[in-house]
Amino acid sequence: MNRRTFLKKTFGSLLAFAGASGGTYYYARDIEPAMLAIRRETISSGRLPAQFDNYRIVQFSDTHIGFQYTVKQLRQLAIEVNELQPDLIVFTGDLVDRPDLYNWNDQLIDALRTFDAKDKLWIYGNHDHGGNGTTILKNLMNKAGFTLLLNEHQIINRGNAAITIAGIDDMSLGRPDIDAALHNAPSEHFTILLSHAPDFADIARSYPVDLQLSGHSHGGQIRLPFLGSLYTPSYATKYIRGKYDFNDRSRNLDLYVNSGIGTTRLPYRFLCKPEVHCYTLSNKV
Repeated sequence: MNRRTFLKKTFGSLLAFAGASGGTYYYARDIEPAMLAIRRETISSGRLPAQFDNYRIVQFSDTHIGFQYTVKQLRQLAIEVNELQPDLIVFTGDLVDRPDLYNWNDQLIDALRTFDAKDKLWIYGNHDHGGNGTTILKNLMNKAGFTLLLNEHQIINRGNAAITIAGIDDMSLGRPDIDAALHNAPSEHFTILLSHAPDFADIARSYPVDLQLSGHSHGGQIRLPFLGSLYTPSYATKYIRGKYDFNDRSRNLDLYVNSGIGTTRLPYRFLCKPEVHCYTLSNKV
């Protein structure tokens, strides 16, 4: 769906709701986009070492700074993330909405530095590559203490045990390569894949991956009762929000799709609050 069609359909639906209730437009523009939800999930697997019991991973995604979301709001987000006391923070792409138009400055780096965890990892989203943002984002996130996983993996150690976190490039504007990402990764490790695009799960399910964390869809951003999301971007059309299970092989894959923080194209959220995921690992099944 092109931008014009998206805008036409979305505006039409919003106007219909606004006609039914004068407060709907105000709510979708000014209220719900600020209603952050903390989604707490327990990831249970017998493949997890006992040393990773109660290990906490916090995921945030799709801030799209510069469209509706601000650096000041990012600082507040960091406070709320840090209150969850994460061992690992992962950002699954789309930091800035329009890298070619954004006024880059050290305030954004300082805000990102305030996210506090032993390990901070991130991957590219489609907006990160757009507008010549690829190198800018890489340098900025590096200064902020985030490590890029670009078709590669990192071993996370705890005591004498370890798990693997792999990350791939964006499906839309990048070159995702899961074979490279998992090359020489220990097959016995519990393995988490970071993919901006949730529909990549259809590929990941054939690989030794236990858990995929994604964003990109914004959960639909605008959802209507009984109809669900009006629109989701390419590579987020099958898996849109929440948890999906793939149990068709011996090593089952779980997918979680984060609805993101910011907005894009239109500055509205309706029945789709911005969210942060907090995952607690458990080796008790």
